[in-house]
Amino acid sequence: MIRDLIHFFRDGIRNAVAGGRRYHLWMAFLAFLMGSGALAYSDQFRHGLVVTGMNDIVSWGLYISNFTFLVGMAAAAVMLVLPTYILHDVDFRKAVLVGEGVAVAALLMCLSFVMVDVGGPMRLWHMIPVVGYFNWPESMLTWDTLVLNGYLALNTLIPFYLLFKHWKGEQPDKRKYVPFVVLSVMWAVCIHLVTAFLYAGLVARPFWNNALLGPRFLASAFAAGPSFILLVLAVVRHNTAYEIKEETLRKLSVIVTVAAQINLVMLGSELFKEFYHVSEHSASAVYLFFGLHGHSALVPWIWTAIGMNVLATLVLTINPLRRKMPVLYAAAATLFVAIWIEKGMGLIVPGLIPSPLGEMTDYHPSWTEIRVTLGIWGMGLTVLTVLIKAAIPIELGTCRRSGSDGSPSRQEDHHA
Repeated sequence: MIRDLIHFFRDGIRNAVAGGRRYHLWMAFLAFLMGSGALAYSDQFRHGLVVTGMNDIVSWGLYISNFTFLVGMAAAAVMLVLPTYILHDVDFRKAVLVGEGVAVAALLMCLSFVMVDVGGPMRLWHMIPVVGYFNWPESMLTWDTLVLNGYLALNTLIPFYLLFKHWKGEQPDKRKYVPFVVLSVMWAVCIHLVTAFLYAGLVARPFWNNALLGPRFLASAFAAGPSFILLVLAVVRHNTAYEIKEETLRKLSVIVTVAAQINLVMLGSELFKEFYHVSEHSASAVYLFFGLHGHSALVPWIWTAIGMNVLATLVLTINPLRRKMPVLYAAAATLFVAIWIEKGMGLIVPGLIPSPLGEMTDYHPSWTEIRVTLGIWGMGLTVLTVLIKAAIPIELGTCRRSGSDGSPSRQEDHHA
């Protein structure tokens, strides 16, 4: 068993490092982003959060905005897991491992953004149950820690078991993984609802104190996450020998379309609630959409996001347009960026402005924050690329367990 695991990881590493010129240029670009981010974080570690654009009023900025968005992207893997393992949809069977890879990469980025946002990262040991002061079940942050790490474990172990069995040339035992698949489906909903409840439970922040926040988190997650997965599948489809059928992308586009439509309806409901009768509780919404007391840093961002959101949803709703692959890819990318702006910077920062005492400020991410953020995204995309590159030869059947002599019998896939 131990020997098999060693050979399995060895073959995975060989698959991950093999590739053509474009592949190595892509990996070099990601390495550059990670290196730049590491240097920026070393500066932040030495001098503290004073090098960021955050302050006493805006204590959550670009880092937590990305964290919030990526929780949804991780949860979206369930939209492939559910039809594949539970409903036995054959069209999603080859795409599900990519979805689970996206979930793993997104969760690692989530945890990284939390780490860089903590002013004293050496205090993170308090988040370890029993060892530190975990404050569970009172604190929603501890619930978030549990569900995120639990979901990461599930999305790591399930595909690992399946790939290991395929590498050995054996049929996976459904009794050993289907119960965990069912658990992961429920867990995916939990990670996003718990994150939403973390904000909604802050009663001093009326912008977040909204009963629609949890459902809207899910709707936006099931729009942005599958959009990103669709784009990754398109890259895999056009650059590797791994067959992703066009029908798979079409079915995924329907999921994206319905989720985007629901997200727009919920956004409209929130806007009606905030602006039908403007009160002192609407100050954050007024600041976000129109500016307040001369502060309007987020106004162009949110209106750009809404415009992109509406445009992408309209294009996806029109079936003849959605069936054209280039148009579908463009609409998915537009929707992904729109929800990143709306759910990230458009949700977290305005919830803190004005402060409960009415203090006003604008938040502008510093260059240090931007470099650290790009570095973490580079790390996540590296993990995703390596996972996909290692898994494809196993799924194609060109990478299998060695024979009795211990040498792997394999055929390299140089097409990637």
